[in-house]
Amino acid sequence: VGLSPNLDRQTMAEFSQKRGKRRGDEGLGSMVDFLLANARLVLGVGGAAVLGIATLAVKRFIDRATSPRDEDDTKGDSWKELSLLKATPHLQPRPPPAALSQPVLPLAPSPSAPEGPAETDPEVTPQLSSPAPLCLTLQERLLAFERDRVTIPAAQVALAKQLAGDIALELQAYFRSKFPELPFGAFVPGGPLYDGLQAGAADHVRLLVPLVLEPGLWSLVPGVDTVARDPRCWAVRRTQLEFCPRGSSPWDRFLVGGYLSSRILLELLRKALAASVNWPAIGSLLGCLIWPSMASEELLLEVQHERLELTVAVLVAVPGADADDRLLLAWPLEGLAGNLWLQDLYPVEAARLRALDDHDAGTRRRLLLLLCAVCRGCSALGQLGRGHLTQVVLRLGEDNVDWTEEALGERFLQALELLLGSLEQASLPCHFNPSVNLFSSLREEEIDDIGYALYSGLQEPEGLL
Repeated sequence: VGLSPNLDRQTMAEFSQKRGKRRGDEGLGSMVDFLLANARLVLGVGGAAVLGIATLAVKRFIDRATSPRDEDDTKGDSWKELSLLKATPHLQPRPPPAALSQPVLPLAPSPSAPEGPAETDPEVTPQLSSPAPLCLTLQERLLAFERDRVTIPAAQVALAKQLAGDIALELQAYFRSKFPELPFGAFVPGGPLYDGLQAGAADHVRLLVPLVLEPGLWSLVPGVDTVARDPRCWAVRRTQLEFCPRGSSPWDRFLVGGYLSSRILLELLRKALAASVNWPAIGSLLGCLIWPSMASEELLLEVQHERLELTVAVLVAVPGADADDRLLLAWPLEGLAGNLWLQDLYPVEAARLRALDDHDAGTRRRLLLLLCAVCRGCSALGQLGRGHLTQVVLRLGEDNVDWTEEALGERFLQALELLLGSLEQASLPCHFNPSVNLFSSLREEEIDDIGYALYSGLQEPEGLL
C-alpha cells in the first residue's frame, strides 16, 4: 500500500527523532559507564554510588528537556512528584494521636547546643521545659476566642459610657438653645454596649433623640399601606386638622403631604451638627476630639480619646407612638420611602434574647457575641451585620435544645449551617416581622462570597477563630 508524501515525511521525522534520541541515550550511557568505572578506582564503592545517582539524575533532566511528552505522562509525573514531596520526612516527626496526652521525650541535642551534665540515676525521667501541645476541641477554641477577642475590658466600657453620657448632655443643651420651639425628650445613650451585646471593642453607642409629639394629633400608618409598599417602615400622619389646624404643632413645619417627614428633619439636624456646634470646645472640655462624620448619610459623631475610638450614632426617634410601643427612627431611606420612619426592632430583639437566657440560664447572647466577633474579623463575612446574626440566634433560641455552655460549640456550628441555608435561598426573614427579608439588600456576588466563606468555615470551623 502506498503512503502519501505528507505521511511519509511525518513518519520519517518521527523515526529520525526517535533514532536521534536512541543514539543520544547510547552516548550518555557510554559516558556514564566510563565515569562509574573510573570512579570506583578513585572514590571507592560508596563514592561511585553517589556519583552514579547524580549522573543518572542529570541524564533524566536532559531527557525530559529534549524529548516530547504526552499530557498524561506529565500529569502522572506531577502527582508522583507531589506524593514524593509529601512523603519527605520532617526533621521533627509529630507524635501519633494516641500519644498526644503522654510526655514527649526530648530530641537529641544538636551539635551546636551546649551539653548538660549526664544523668546518673536511670529511674529519674528528664523534665521538659514546656508541655507537649494538645489538640484543642472546637469548644475549647471558642472559649479561648471569647476570652481574647469578644470580652471587652470593664475600664474601656466605663470610659465609653462616660463619654457618651457627657456628649448626650452637651448635645441636648445645644438643641434646646438652637431649637427652643421643638420639644425634644431626654437624650438617652444606649445600644449593644449597654446591653452586654457589644463584641471586641467599645466602639459604638446609640444616642436616641426622641421627639415629643402631641397625643391625639398623630397616628401611625404601616408602610405597606403607603405608596412605598415597604414593610420595614411606618408613616407618621397628622390628624385632627379640623380641630387643630396646621401650624398648631411645632412639628408641622416638617410635614410633607400630611405626614411627618423624616428626611427634612434629618437634613436640618445634619446641617446643625456640621456647621453650628462648637465641637473643638466640647472636645476640649471632655478631654477628647469630636467631629461629625460627613461621609455617611447617618448622623454620626466620631470621638477620639487617648484610650479608645468611639462612634456615636445620633438617632432621631418617635418613641411609643401607638399601643404597641413601637420605636421609629429617622433613617436615610431611598425612593418613595424617603419620608417614612424605619421601625427599630433592636430593643425588642435584645429583650427577647435576655428573657430566653434568663429562663434556662442559656448562652444565646454569648453565641451572638461570638458570631459578631467572627464576622467582624473576617472580611468575607463583613456584610453580615448584627441584625442578620440576631435573627439566626433568635430562630435557634426558640428551639427547646441544650443551651448550656457545654453545647456552645454545637450551637455555633448550627448557626453557621442556618446562615448557609438562608444564603442558598437568599432569604432571611425578620423574626418579629417575617415579611421583611434581611438579605434583600445583598447583591448576588456578595451572597456567593459570604456563602463560600461560610462553607469553608463549616469544613474547618477553627479557621474562623
